[in-house]
Amino acid sequence: MRFQWILGLPFLIWLIIGTTAWAQPEASVETSAHKISDTVQSSRPKSLTFTASTDQRFFFFSDTRNANNRRVPVSVYGVRAGFLFPPQHDRPALRGGRSASFKAGAGFYFINQRLDEPGLLPNTSESVTRHLRIATVYYERYLFRRKAFEVSMPIEFGYGHSRYERDDDQLNKHEVARGIFLPLGVGVAAAYQFPTVRWLRPLHWFGLNILTGYRFILKKDIPDSQINYTGFYISVGPSFFLENLTADIKYWRQKRKKR
Repeated sequence: MRFQWILGLPFLIWLIIGTTAWAQPEASVETSAHKISDTVQSSRPKSLTFTASTDQRFFFFSDTRNANNRRVPVSVYGVRAGFLFPPQHDRPALRGGRSASFKAGAGFYFINQRLDEPGLLPNTSESVTRHLRIATVYYERYLFRRKAFEVSMPIEFGYGHSRYERDDDQLNKHEVARGIFLPLGVGVAAAYQFPTVRWLRPLHWFGLNILTGYRFILKKDIPDSQINYTGFYISVGPSFFLENLTADIKYWRQKRKKR
């Protein structure tokens, strides 16, 4: 799996912001008034908290199979951004971390894939190149949280645009087929945030994430084709928690004001 592009941006932010903060001298801070939430403590935000992350998934399309007729995963890359919504009442299952009842927002995903199986499109015997662009809105309710570990249930609805390109070198033809599809996905996600280390606070900006679910296609892009995106999806890899970064920035600003 290609995670370099996922980790590059967070570490760049780390170098710029983290180095500046560490260069400042130590100062005493009031423990209760200026203590921020981390992966060990639990704090209830008084307002919405912005959150964003990269998202790499593996979709199992029915039209992408190996020689044994088994589905093979297709890499899907995207980003998500939204807000953490504070709970309106106490939920015993949510203890630790940045207390939030759910998060909601939007995402964008793209896929570029070469389909070597001829005949997927009507009246077509050649292989095609597929380009998918998917915009989604999501609602993700937290089910369980203990310190740095959390479990949630994301529900997503999207609007997708597809473009299929077919090149016939012998006849010197280039044909394009376009379509629109509507995906609906339901899944279960589990995340672990690395703990806070006093001399290495940026460590808790990162963690691990596991997501699995099932995707339903409410409307196909090309009804007469053999292409259907209904199926399972899975995501396993590193995660970057923007809300922990912004909390640390606020913490460092408060320390500077106290000097």
